[in-house]
Amino acid sequence: MQEKKTKWKKILRWLPGVLISLIAIYAIFKFINIDDLKTAFSTVKISFILILFGINVLGFVVRGKAWQIILGKDVTYSQSFFGICEGYFLNNVLPLRAGEIGRSFFVGRSSGKGTFYVLSTIIIERVFDVFFAAALVVVTLPYLIGMDWIKPIATIALILVFAGLVVLFLLARYKEKVIAWANRITKPSKIMNFILPRIQSILDGFSLLAKPSQFFLSFFVIALNWVIWVSAYFFVVRAVIPGAPYWWGAFVAGVMALGVAIPSAPSALGVYEASFVGAMVILGAQSGTALAYAIMMHLLSFVQIMIFGVWGLIREGMGFSQILSTVGSNDMSSESGETESNL
Repeated sequence: MQEKKTKWKKILRWLPGVLISLIAIYAIFKFINIDDLKTAFSTVKISFILILFGINVLGFVVRGKAWQIILGKDVTYSQSFFGICEGYFLNNVLPLRAGEIGRSFFVGRSSGKGTFYVLSTIIIERVFDVFFAAALVVVTLPYLIGMDWIKPIATIALILVFAGLVVLFLLARYKEKVIAWANRITKPSKIMNFILPRIQSILDGFSLLAKPSQFFLSFFVIALNWVIWVSAYFFVVRAVIPGAPYWWGAFVAGVMALGVAIPSAPSALGVYEASFVGAMVILGAQSGTALAYAIMMHLLSFVQIMIFGVWGLIREGMGFSQILSTVGSNDMSSESGETESNL
């Protein structure tokens, strides 16, 4: 009976995202000409793939530095870089963004800062990403016709980001008062003795927001990372639509970031392709050609993440059998919780 319950829990974890991905895949192929898709694949050159691979690796390098700054001086660059790669890899093979818990666990363990402290820095990183994605869409919208419907979505995202940053700043600025207040309104118990130290760790991770120099440096490096991402998409857009202006890459980057944030199957399967094809069709590209390049980009990204992610997991002392076991069991969240209690 217990095994059946466990099995159903696993199915329910995957089901919503898989359904969204299947809908996206169905929508794509309903409007795609297969002959155009085959023709487009034949135009992709090895040199193009190698250049795109290099740009993506540069993006990983810069993102690793940005997260190191957010984490603080006690965390080494290799810990932040491989932590990001491990998280992205686990996101590609597990549902519900389990990779974020995974990298919180690994970096929290190796740095000694703890899972919940590291998780709070990931929240800040993601808030920055939503800000840049929404900003790119809002900035490029005036150049597009018939796209007024998306402006409220991007504007709401920007408002929520600013509101979130204000709340996080206040929590970081007055963390002692927050903890004292939490102690006053709760009764001593085993549960609260477990929860309150983790709240303290999360608030400690938000301390970046109360340090202007660290905040603006991390913001600048993440902005640089987004410039690299925009350049990568511009490189692809130029291959699909010769003569495309640079801001088209910015628009596609923004739409892609907001699109893949939608819950879906691992690796944003289907949603990734649908987001790219949708953005490219708006810019005037042939849907078949756009899909071919979307599939190529997604596959290349998956391979890159797998290489660096598996490398990082091996550095953590995990063998291939353990990695496969972790991927298959999806017990990362419970494992991180157990480890946190021992830190």
